[in-house]
Parts: sequence; C-alpha cells; structure tokens
Amino acid sequence: MSGFFASTRYAVVGASANKSKYGNKVLCWYLQNKISAVPINPTATHIENVACSPSLSELEWAKDRAEMQQTSVSVITPPRVSAMVLREAARLGVKHVWFQPGSEPENMKELAKDLDVCVIGNGPCILVDGPSMLNRARL
Repeated sequence: MSGFFASTRYAVVGASANKSKYGNKVLCWYLQNKISAVPINPTATHIENVACSPSLSELEWAKDRAEMQQTSVSVITPPRVSAMVLREAARLGVKHVWFQPGSEPENMKELAKDLDVCVIGNGPCILVDGPSMLNRARL
C-alpha cells in the first residue's frame, strides 16, 4: 500500500464532472490534498478545471515506460471495465492501482498477480483511508 503514494504521477480512471459521483469526489480528494492527478474520461475535456485524457494509453507520458512506472492509478469504474483498466495499466508499466470500493474486478488479486501490479481493493477507500496512508507515505 505504501508504494501507491510514492509515485510522482497520478491518474483517476472514471473521473466524472458530476459532483455527486465518486469519480468526482476522488479527483477532488487529490486536488484538495495538493496532489496533481489527471482525470481519465473518454468524453470530457476538463473536469474540475483539469485537462482530461481519454485513456491511460493517451496520457502525455504514456509512451515513457519509466514515467508510467511512477504513475499510480485510482479506479472508479464498473468491475467489468476495471479488469480492462488493470490490463491496460499493466501493459503501460503502471505498478500501483487502487480500486475504489465497488470497482474491483471479480478476479482482482489473481489478475494483479499475473500482471505484476500491486493493487489496493476490497475495502479501503481513498476518501476514508487516503489521509492516513498519505501521511504514512510522507513520513
């Protein structure tokens, strides 16, 4: 878990402009904690005044594997989509993915192990557990 906040770049897959959705709340959590995060949304251009990327593969630094290894990803998508996100993240070199509650793919642990990606899921929520984890990472 501690490796998640050791990254230098962050992305929020499933970010939403709708303030009532968790995809917006998670993005706002990053911004409120002074952590730059790119919202990933295939249809929006900006969310919370931050430029969006349509996918992880289209991030400005996606072609640089070393940069992608320094990117942690929060996921707030339906479980069937989350499995595809995990595969895409692994293909690009991402090493840390946090599935927010309800977004975990059915076979999350096995898939993550096969793909050599560290995952957080099945309980911890960045809105609840993020502050203490972030404080521990900064010590």
